Amino acid sequence: MVIGEDGPLGKMSAKAANIEASKRGLDLVKISPNAKPPVCKIMDYGKFCFERKKKEKEAKKKQHVVELKELRLSVNIDGGDLETKANQARKFISNGNKVKISIKLKGRQIQHPELGFVVINRFCDLCNEFATPEGKSVREGKNMFVVLGKKKIEDQKSQDQNVVVSKSSENKENSSPVVNDSKQSVENSEVGIPN
Repeated sequence: MVIGEDGPLGKMSAKAANIEASKRGLDLVKISPNAKPPVCKIMDYGKFCFERKKKEKEAKKKQHVVELKELRLSVNIDGGDLETKANQARKFISNGNKVKISIKLKGRQIQHPELGFVVINRFCDLCNEFATPEGKSVREGKNMFVVLGKKKIEDQKSQDQNVVVSKSSENKENSSPVVNDSKQSVENSEVGIPN
């Protein structure tokens, strides 16, 4: 089966297909040699290779490789240092990378791994606005770690809706007592009770 630039040319022998390709000044390329009958196409093979390489380069340019950045914490880290590390994590995640939070337990800390989990949970709470953990925190021997990834858009939208709903309910609660107070003062003045 031979396919030309305009469309299928039908079945023909390899010799006839080569002659047809040479008449047009093009090449005969086997597209699927294992098919029965084999499928060949008449085309400019050099141009085809050039365009294929060009598409591969474009795909590489658009492609972003996600790196795994690591931040090391300690069990007895201070709050200010924890916030600094959270800011670094925000910067890494905004660049499209993932962040691995790790703690290395030393000495007597090994017998109290819950302290490490507490620090990791505090850090995850600080990063809750822009990142979510990609699984539970894991302990492997002396090391504990968790991987944080960029927060999905759906999670951010649901949080924004929750904030809007809670603000509107607060406004309703705040406005209703004022109305009730004014009614009470009106009722009290009618009865003759001073405010």
